[in-house]
Amino acid sequence: MSAKAGSLKTLLPRCAFPLAGETLVCAVSGGADSLALLALAVEAGCEVTAVHVDHALRPASGDEADVVARAAARFGARFEARRVCVEPGPNLEARARAARYAVLPSDVATGHTLDDQAETVLLNLLRGAGLDGLAGMARTATRGKDKRPQRPLLKLRRTETHALCASLGLDPVHDPANDDPAYRRNRVRHELMALLDDIAGRDLAPVLDRQAGLLADEADLLDALAAEIDATDARVLAAAPVALARRAVRRLLADEHPPDAAAVERVLAVARGDAVGCEVAPGLRVRRSGGRLFVSPA
Repeated sequence: MSAKAGSLKTLLPRCAFPLAGETLVCAVSGGADSLALLALAVEAGCEVTAVHVDHALRPASGDEADVVARAAARFGARFEARRVCVEPGPNLEARARAARYAVLPSDVATGHTLDDQAETVLLNLLRGAGLDGLAGMARTATRGKDKRPQRPLLKLRRTETHALCASLGLDPVHDPANDDPAYRRNRVRHELMALLDDIAGRDLAPVLDRQAGLLADEADLLDALAAEIDATDARVLAAAPVALARRAVRRLLADEHPPDAAAVERVLAVARGDAVGCEVAPGLRVRRSGGRLFVSPA
């Protein structure tokens, strides 16, 4: 067995790809993680389509599609190029991510690694996220009946995807935005993680990943229990344990963007009879009538 094949075959058992023969769309930016995703997906026997999304944020960004196209041809995958327009300005990273996912299928595979998971947990902690945020990113395509992005590489380290690319002779694209301290994730990656490792005296990424897995299991259990609660029945909602009541309200208000904690508490106040109605989001209101809760335009 060649060293190249050995690298793929050594890493593949720790990945979570669909069964051989199934179709899989992979988001491939040309970076090391996404190129490793492409190579491993083909090795897993999937019918792979590599999709490159050009955000047109850098003068040479169009050349990165050529890197992905060549890699796809080498591994026998299909290739598609898509372009989105993201204007410079505030929240650039979030807007670029939203634009990218808007042109990809909901169950697209991405090259997120265990290191990305650890960073995500810390970022969610910094913004005050609850249990779902601290549970990090789900590994598989579905959680309940909703399709979510697949993250087959969540048990691999970033060093391993870079080493795999080197062993395969791939030359990944380097996005200079990944070094810009203006983005909070970069400061977590390059500063906070190193500081935490130093304080703890060990590599904390696997610890954070394990904690995320434990919390994800607990979040799934609470979701299953909350599904039994009729969130439109004010009396039932008010009498439910508060942890389940909150999750039932989130299910009631489920949208592209989940309600914040303050909005959930306002709905519970309406269920208890402390108010007859409340606004939960711009243009969206919950009111109580005849012992039931109704969600309607404000």
